[in-house]
Amino acid sequence: IVHLSTCKKGLFPLSPVLMAPTPASMCTPLRTLNDSLSHRRRYMKHNFPINYTIRVHHKEIFKLSDINSMRLQVEWLDELVLQRLWFQVNQGVLKKIIRVMPERHPSRPYTTELERRFRDAEGVFVQSHPTEVFQQELPETIQDTWDHLTEETDRVPKSSWRFASPKFLLDNFCHTMHCLFSECFASTEGQQDCEYNKGNPLVKLQSVI
Repeated sequence: IVHLSTCKKGLFPLSPVLMAPTPASMCTPLRTLNDSLSHRRRYMKHNFPINYTIRVHHKEIFKLSDINSMRLQVEWLDELVLQRLWFQVNQGVLKKIIRVMPERHPSRPYTTELERRFRDAEGVFVQSHPTEVFQQELPETIQDTWDHLTEETDRVPKSSWRFASPKFLLDNFCHTMHCLFSECFASTEGQQDCEYNKGNPLVKLQSVI
């Protein structure tokens, strides 16, 4: 299996491509992951002090608005590029949440199981696409984000760090998952927000005039 984190440069050139649907094999692990995320309020809010936050890279605060912004910036941006970026972002988010929890923290078993299910979904994602997919160049905007996410911690400038609650980070995790893998889920408000400008260059053009 080719791990996403080992392929620093990869995916698609800027040439026009069709929007490839999510492979059917992805839906089972993503729905399993979604089942775990449905309990995030209990484990990521009730078991933490009020206003508790952790330090993350500002690129790890990955919201629906970031997805739409990237679609506007990169013409013919393929969904597979954003899906791979989603895995890279949330890999770091889960590691940071687990890192701050003591071994006996009441939310640690939940979070480690969530990370295991996430890795299962990542493995299916990688297996569902040819290896060559992960060896092609990224659009510059996406590559810039990728480089920030894979930067050594001690080299990250202080201005790039942000503080966010575990609940907020997992809310973003869930909403963007529903957006980028919408074929696997029933329609939600988050998906409707995500559909803005999706795959339509004419709409993109009108939105920036």
